[in-house]
Amino acid sequence: MSRFFKDIKKFFNYTVFSSKAELKSEVAGSFLSWLWWILDPFFFMLVYSFIAILVFKSGEPYFPVFVFIGLNCWQFFSKVVKSCVKVVQSKKMIVTKVYIPKHIFILEKIGVYGFKMLVSYALTVLLMIIYQVPLSWRMFWALPIMLLLVVITFACSTIMLHFGVFVEDLLNVITIVLQLGFYISGIFYSIENKLDGILGELLIKCNPIALIICDLRRVLIYNQDPHWVALLAWFVVGIVISVIGIRTIYKHENSYVKVI
Repeated sequence: MSRFFKDIKKFFNYTVFSSKAELKSEVAGSFLSWLWWILDPFFFMLVYSFIAILVFKSGEPYFPVFVFIGLNCWQFFSKVVKSCVKVVQSKKMIVTKVYIPKHIFILEKIGVYGFKMLVSYALTVLLMIIYQVPLSWRMFWALPIMLLLVVITFACSTIMLHFGVFVEDLLNVITIVLQLGFYISGIFYSIENKLDGILGELLIKCNPIALIICDLRRVLIYNQDPHWVALLAWFVVGIVISVIGIRTIYKHENSYVKVI
């Protein structure tokens, strides 16, 4: 793992530059520019709020904030993981000419979508002020929970990067899996309130994204403690998967060039 940290330090400037370049390319020529990073999740929030409140009669307090927290987390996770399936192929012109550790591409995507998530969370703070969500010292627990989100996302992305090189149809499979994950992660409903008993416990504690979303809402909206034991367990799992993924990438990255 010492090689991993040395490579991060060595290619740090490249990672930052590449992330900035991708962000700039997305808004180049756009009339609203970076405002789309706010408007996109905002309009999604309006749609899901409409469906949940008017169609399904949801009674969750501070519902727009409730939805926005879940939506921001899910979009960060799903977009990073999905983009990493074909990230090596998309960087073909680079990897065939110079050596760059392939996990650097994952960090680049985390930088891009992480920045967008931070912009969206600025709107979340505004919504919390508008809806007068009570302030609490437990809100500071959102920071380690967000760290877990990054760790889990990185762990899953390392596996997707490796197998995405060799399995042509993996992107289609992951798209379907992520669609299923969206509906079982409690984005626009509360798993704790809608599913009582062991089923609700399993959906929260066996699905790290559902756990993260649930606990962010607990500390940011409801002034409740998160599920510390489950969070710590998933942090350990995320670190273990990350180590396995990084070692797998280092072991096989020379063969990636031949395959693509």
